Formats: sequence, C-alpha cells, structure tokens
Amino acid sequence: MTKAQNTTVPAKAPGQRCGNVTIVGRPNVGKSTLLNRLIGQKLSITAHKPQTTRHAILGVNTVDDIQAIYLDTPGIHVHGKRALNQVLNRTAANALHGVDVIVMVVQAMAWTEHDDRVLSMVNNTLEEAQQELPVFVFVNKVDLVTRKNDLLPFLAELPIPAASQGIVHPVEVIPGSARQQTAVSTLEKAIFEHLPVAPFVYDKDELTDRSSRFLAAEHVREQLTRQLSEELPYALTVEIEQFAEEAGLMRIGAVIWVEKESQKGIVIGKRGEKLKAVGSRARQSMETLFGQKVFLQLWVRVKAGWADDERALHSLGYEVRGEVSGAKPSHLAGNAGSSTPDSAPDSTPDGD
Repeated sequence: MTKAQNTTVPAKAPGQRCGNVTIVGRPNVGKSTLLNRLIGQKLSITAHKPQTTRHAILGVNTVDDIQAIYLDTPGIHVHGKRALNQVLNRTAANALHGVDVIVMVVQAMAWTEHDDRVLSMVNNTLEEAQQELPVFVFVNKVDLVTRKNDLLPFLAELPIPAASQGIVHPVEVIPGSARQQTAVSTLEKAIFEHLPVAPFVYDKDELTDRSSRFLAAEHVREQLTRQLSEELPYALTVEIEQFAEEAGLMRIGAVIWVEKESQKGIVIGKRGEKLKAVGSRARQSMETLFGQKVFLQLWVRVKAGWADDERALHSLGYEVRGEVSGAKPSHLAGNAGSSTPDSAPDSTPDGD
C-alpha cells in the first residue's frame, strides 16, 4: 500500500510519549467523526445512522515526540437482542481494557439510557484500574444547540465518571463539535498531556493496523448506509471476495450480504441504479484513501440469519471472541486532497 508523506522510522527516544486512547459512546454521537479529526484524515466511516461503526477501528496520530493510538468503537446500546448487537457491545467493552486515556462522547442536550450504559461501562473500567486513568467527556454537536443558554445547565447536571478505590481519576468535560472542529485541538492537547512516557509502537507513517481489504469493505458499507438511507436493511454486511494490486491499480470484488431475497432488490434498486451509485462513490472514496486507481465490482447475495449466528459473524470478520483488531499495519495515502465529497473529513456526517 502507498506510504504516507513521512516515512522516517521513529527512534525510541527517552522523551517520547505513547499511549492508547479509547473513544466510547452511544450510537450516532459522532465518535467516528471525532477520530477522523484527531488523526487528520478520514479513516473511520461515518453516516447519519446508528451502528454505522461495527468494528473497533485503530487510528494512529504521531506528532513530534508524541504518538496517540486511538480506538474508535461501536456505539454502546441497550435492548438489542440479536447476536450482532451483543457482538458490537462486547467489542466496545473490550476496548476499554488496558488503555491510558478514555474519551467518552455524548451529544449536547441529549442524554439517554444508552449513555447510562456507557457511563456504567466506563465506571466499571475505573473500578478495575490499578492506577490513574484520565477520562475526557467530549460533549459533541454543540453547534446544533439553538438555545445556547440551555447548554450550561446541561453541562452542570451531566453525569460524569466517578472516582473509585481511593484513586482520583482526572475527569474533564469539554464541549465542542467534531464536525465543525470546535475544541478538538483542546481535547487533543489534553490527551497528549496525559499519555505516558513510552516508546512509539508504530512508525510515523503508519495510520492504522487494519488491512486494505478491511478498509475497502468498510467504504462499500459506508456508501450503502448513505445511499440507501432509511431503506437500508440493518442485517447487511460486506465481504471482500477478490483483492489484487497491480501497477497503479487495485482490483476489488465485494459481496454485499443480506438476510432475505426481498432485500436484494432494495440494495440493487431500479435498473441497478442504487448499486451503481454505491459502487461509484465507494470507488472514489477508496481511490482517495489508497492513493491509486480502483476497479470495483459488487455482488449482492443472501445469507439467511447471519446477524443472529456468531459463527457466521466470525466468518464475516466480526470480533466475536473478544479480539480487537490486530491486522498488519497499513500505510495509507496521505491527505492528497480530492474534489470528491467522500474524501474530505469536513464533508462527513456526524455519525457513529
């Protein structure tokens, strides 16, 4: 895969800071948009629909002698009874273990029972922590608050993670907007200040540990989510069946799995128009991410009941046994710029 601009292998200097930062929150509060802002490039897919993020997505940001290893997680939610719902919640919970900083994202003026579940998970992590664990509560989407005078009372009454076992965990509330980049630099500075002194884990040009195949599947699923809007069947996923790199060209074949024969028509659309639009936008987005031309083919197939079958979920790449990511690091194209709306971080919806 194409290297980013900086290809210098980092020296393990004594003054380096490096740590793991997990981003958690309920569905559709803007976690993925925040991750993309923090690493300065679109990595995690976004859409105006809950549960867009279905995997823990690792993104690396190296600035001078500081390396922050961010982990975007699926939205934590209640009431979901399907195996897929349980897998998503378990993936998010597992991502809270062994971290150095937690960023809990909530939406301004909208605390729900799902936020209560997130807070409970964070508090459980603090209870188990053997040392100081900083928590930053990023109150997102303040730009959407029409009555600004209501914001201060909401912040004052906001439930926040609690100290435990005699350890005082630093907790800071930061209002902002990931979409508008408001207070993102404030959050980043606070995170950097709390990272431990440690050597870098990744080279400076590494953006993620996810493979190109995985990222290609995610970009197809993102466009399915955006293009189908309310028609999108939730029991839909993408699997890369063909992946080959030639000189200046990537050939990718992706299967879109649905649960019912009737759902195929929704995805394909009249005269194939929906599927064509999905493929066109996904291809453009991949070309920006990978830094080269992409030839993309899509097929729609039926796998009945896959979202209720953990074996099927595992075969489709979901972390059903507690593992969180771990593929070979990817060297993605840098911010080369593009006229396509899929590529720019500030064009992405404030989704998961």
